[in-house]
Amino acid sequence: MRLRHPGGTPLHLGYCTNVHAAEDLDGVIAQLDTYAVPIRARLGTDVLGLGLWLAAPVAAALAADPALRARLRRELSARGLEVVTLNGFPYRSFQDTVVKHAVYHPDWTTRDRLSYTLDLALILADLLPGDVARGSVSTLPLAWRDPWDAGMADLAARRLDLLAAGLAAVESATGRVIRVGFEPEPGCLVETTGQAVARLAGVDGDRLGICLDLAHLACAWEEPAGALKELSRAGLPVVKVQLSAALETADPDALREYAEPRFLHQTRNPAGDAADDLDEAFERRLPGPWRVHYHVPLHISPPAPLATTIPVLRTALAELVGGPRPLCDHFDVETYTWGVLPPALRPRTPGQLAAGIAGELDFARAELCDLGVST
Repeated sequence: MRLRHPGGTPLHLGYCTNVHAAEDLDGVIAQLDTYAVPIRARLGTDVLGLGLWLAAPVAAALAADPALRARLRRELSARGLEVVTLNGFPYRSFQDTVVKHAVYHPDWTTRDRLSYTLDLALILADLLPGDVARGSVSTLPLAWRDPWDAGMADLAARRLDLLAAGLAAVESATGRVIRVGFEPEPGCLVETTGQAVARLAGVDGDRLGICLDLAHLACAWEEPAGALKELSRAGLPVVKVQLSAALETADPDALREYAEPRFLHQTRNPAGDAADDLDEAFERRLPGPWRVHYHVPLHISPPAPLATTIPVLRTALAELVGGPRPLCDHFDVETYTWGVLPPALRPRTPGQLAAGIAGELDFARAELCDLGVST
């Protein structure tokens, strides 16, 4: 959806399609009819934004063939859909039975990660609507934290230099500006704002920056205002915001039914105690309260004693769009965990999932409008 900041800047709001499992172009296009078109109809909007996720094989095929890119753009346009941002964090197989640590591979020490990201930048340059100033691609925060050594750090630094040069080449060839945002996440080499500043110091701030996931920020127990000021001082722009909410509770036993085998659910408390998954947090008896990296629907409040980090999201949005100019113009709802929610909350049909995603987008739109943003 296209919105407008009180200062006149266009804002883009969409949802991330990594909640769907398609791994080829035909599957991606089928998603549009199954989910995106019904979501657009429910929201009553002329244009719906998608934070498109393209697995590495389909991204390579699209990058190699201008005709395929033209086909995808036609398919999007025919359905009233547009793309200003791509999710380049999961490389492939993101909705497999077990994902866990596999989502962090290949990392930024590898050529595969660089090639995939530049493929996405080239694709996005062709998908961007003509009146949109720039596109964004989100990616993982360098790597999982362990193993990591000086040699790996040097490899990653060289990849980032090549990334910036590759993005400049895309702009030269297409006239479109594409920026890449590194997404701090619990357990990764870059988990906190301070680590982002330390690890990404000196990158090309015109082309590289941060993808700010608000559930991740909450799980780090960071205050949005301080985090955004620290990023600004370091010259790291927020190129994309992922609207997400984590679970929170002072009674960890209430989270038992959320432990599941597909995704990691990193758990943190305000004292700095950390576990890489819910099972580990239970085994180690981490003191509460807990915040858990489990993206839950934005518009649904779980029963007490569970809560979500929606208050952090609201505070962050006020910082991001409450001033005379927005600090970011790309906003993506990213709840990829619908399929692993406890059975009572889990959608059973494609129609139910589309209705749930539409509910999240309607919630996000209302939150932005409460801050003076207009439709």
